[in-house]
Amino acid sequence: MKQPKNIFLVGPMGAGKSAVGRHLARTLHLNFVDSDDEVEARTGVDIAFIFEKEGDEGFRKREAAAIDDLTKMDNVVLATGGGAVMNADNRSHLGGRGFVVYLYTSVDQQVARTKKGRERPLLEGGNRREILEELLAKRDPLYREIADLIVETDGRKVHSVANEIVEHLA
Repeated sequence: MKQPKNIFLVGPMGAGKSAVGRHLARTLHLNFVDSDDEVEARTGVDIAFIFEKEGDEGFRKREAAAIDDLTKMDNVVLATGGGAVMNADNRSHLGGRGFVVYLYTSVDQQVARTKKGRERPLLEGGNRREILEELLAKRDPLYREIADLIVETDGRKVHSVANEIVEHLA
């Protein structure tokens, strides 16, 4: 298989999209972009603030505009937010404009990986495991719908996941 111009990473929070994306971009000599970082750059505030002021709906509108623009670029590895696939236009743009890799990870692994690090507004004020289970139940079929490749990330190092993707593209 010839290397695609664009590789789009989808999957739940804690799947490793940003870390794998950075490694993959370096390996393939592509540019790395993260849709969450793009939304923050465009607004000048962090995602938690957007959620606080505009709610999920406001954030998703901003995210959709960013994904539309980012998927039109060439030679990029794009890490998307976990909920990006909930929007039909996002799924269409991702599936139609690049090679989509679903980084699958179990809820157990998500719980472990989301304990520290960046703020995650959807996990605030509730049972983390139950929220992650509910989100995965809704989103997993949508990730699979647009995925050209599914890679399991549980218990794996970033370079191992990125190398599996590279091997698949060879």
